[in-house]
Amino acid sequence: MKTIQTPNAPAAIGPYSQAMIANGMIFTSGQIALTPAGDMVNGNVSEQCAQVISNLKAVLEAAGSSFDKVIKTTIFLADMDDFTAVNTIYGEAFGEHKPVRSTVAVKTLPKNALVEIDAIALI
Repeated sequence: MKTIQTPNAPAAIGPYSQAMIANGMIFTSGQIALTPAGDMVNGNVSEQCAQVISNLKAVLEAAGSSFDKVIKTTIFLADMDDFTAVNTIYGEAFGEHKPVRSTVAVKTLPKNALVEIDAIALI
């Protein structure tokens, strides 16, 4: 196993890694709308989702992967009413590539984020 750490995404805010590589695959931690400097994007769900996608892209790239190699994502939403807005940003990021996905509503996310996304991808 190999730990992935990049300054182009926010550092972990707890005892975990940004991502791990194992058996030719990358498993990312959930990304929220923190900037690489660690500041929370306090915008609407679309603005937060754009930062989440940017963070996820940076972590994947640091591992030698990309969105077109993603197999599965999980989206966590603080409010399921935000599904359409998040789906729009997510769809723009992934384009024609359509990884499998789960989307779940949760009571609360770290730092009161509106959206969190993690991914499993090939290297």
